[in-house]
Amino acid sequence: MPSTFGWVDFAEQDRQRMADVIHLFREQDTRDELGLGSVRDAFANLLFPGTSTIQTRAKYMLFVPWIYLRHEKRQTSSMDIARRARRDELDLIEGLLDSGDTEGVIGKDARRKLQRLPSNIYWLGTRTWGIRLFHGSQPQYHRYLDVFYRRRKQYRQRKSDGEESLAPRIGENWDPGLSKPPAGFPRQASLALAKREAEYLHDRIMTNCGQSLLAFLVDRTAPTEVSFVWRHPEMARFPQRLRTQVEHARNFSEVMHGAALLYNLMLGEKSNRQDEVTKYRGSLVKWSENIQSRQAALAGWDLEGFWRTVVSEGAKVPVRTCHFADRWISLVLEGRDVATLATDEMARSLLYDREVALKRNRARLENQRALELWSGAAGASQLNYRWSAVQAITNDILLGMENNA
Repeated sequence: MPSTFGWVDFAEQDRQRMADVIHLFREQDTRDELGLGSVRDAFANLLFPGTSTIQTRAKYMLFVPWIYLRHEKRQTSSMDIARRARRDELDLIEGLLDSGDTEGVIGKDARRKLQRLPSNIYWLGTRTWGIRLFHGSQPQYHRYLDVFYRRRKQYRQRKSDGEESLAPRIGENWDPGLSKPPAGFPRQASLALAKREAEYLHDRIMTNCGQSLLAFLVDRTAPTEVSFVWRHPEMARFPQRLRTQVEHARNFSEVMHGAALLYNLMLGEKSNRQDEVTKYRGSLVKWSENIQSRQAALAGWDLEGFWRTVVSEGAKVPVRTCHFADRWISLVLEGRDVATLATDEMARSLLYDREVALKRNRARLENQRALELWSGAAGASQLNYRWSAVQAITNDILLGMENNA
């Protein structure tokens, strides 16, 4: 019998988070093997609200409401909206592929077999940026449409009869200031943002996420191509509050990366895969050299301030996760030669205990069958807090604002 995931749909944000987790299970190198996801997501949400790891381009923030507004205008029923909107989203794939700019097209390989649609991926983001005014989940919106049409009709009828005061105004589901779609949409579409479209997204971010690093990036910087946000060429110009947030995120990312590398080294050793052992020993050497080069900055790391920042975002970090992170950080920063951590029994025991506590009988270091399923890279990537997706989105907006069209 195949395994399945199930959860109670308490909140839109929880639903989105679970969908993202399931997606990440397909990408071994980015999986949260050591249970640090709550800390990672706290910083990602703080720095880049409304984004997710599987977003690709900024214009999907417009494509989604354009499709739904198209159907609201046609009064597509609650019974039919999911099917018809899906058809439009699949048509959009073909239109984007025909445009020639295919980088970041969601569904370019799956085409009409695409399972997770852009509307689902960007649903939470449209609300965070103030593009979607309807508060509920996507299925709730679908169910509400029939009620919305009926109430809107009643309001218009009473208004025409001079009884406007007796009919409370029906709120819109989408921002009335949203720019119009191009002619021929969704069959004719492009991922490049026109100037007015980019300025609209800039305005939404500044209005609804104005204190975030995302807002600063789209308002005060130029397009970039860097691997981590702390390597941004304008980092020195970030306001002190944002710079402190980024430094906390950087320190945690770089220090905890050593734990991920050592965990994979231990898996390589246990599975007798010498090529992987050699690779991760080399990676740990490079990691230790990087940590040593940043010794002064790490020595002054305000760990209490770091955890306050995490908690300020409402992150629910399990106590065991805090203890595990604190113990690993102590091992790295307590003054010993970090190059020796690869063979340190205390460090290895910490990782062994952590995996068993998280996975119990599915722990690879304990279960031979689970070990055999190891791909050679289990959560080995360094935390980047969605920067790959965010950089593509911010570049789209910045380039769009430079357009003359």
